Amino acid sequence: MKKIIIALSIIAIAMSCNHPDKELKATIANADSVYVQYFSGDQNNVATIRSIKNTDTLNKLTEAITATTINGKSNCGYDGSIHFFKNNVVVQDVYFKMNNEDCSQFTFIQNNRSAATKLSADAKKLLTELKK
Repeated sequence: MKKIIIALSIIAIAMSCNHPDKELKATIANADSVYVQYFSGDQNNVATIRSIKNTDTLNKLTEAITATTINGKSNCGYDGSIHFFKNNVVVQDVYFKMNNEDCSQFTFIQNNRSAATKLSADAKKLLTELKK
């Protein structure tokens, strides 16, 4: 019986890695606006900024960012940042790398720790469309 409980616990932990990050989703789901910054060259040079207030677009972005939790790579750098606002106050900052297939990820701080989710092909397409 003890072995079954241990096995079920291991399976539950493994399965939880493929679910959306519920805490992040809860934080950003109530955002009323988003600013997306696209970097040029290094991370210190902002080339383009987009303001988003459309609810459908906010929902698509939220779904893209919270789709799949991954073990993030720390040496990838960033192609941009996403800042979620509620009543003109930043509720979450998320950074993204989309121009390197080996490092396609969203990264953010959650509970004082770095966390990451996968930046999918659909998420890259959305971010590319928002930049135009």
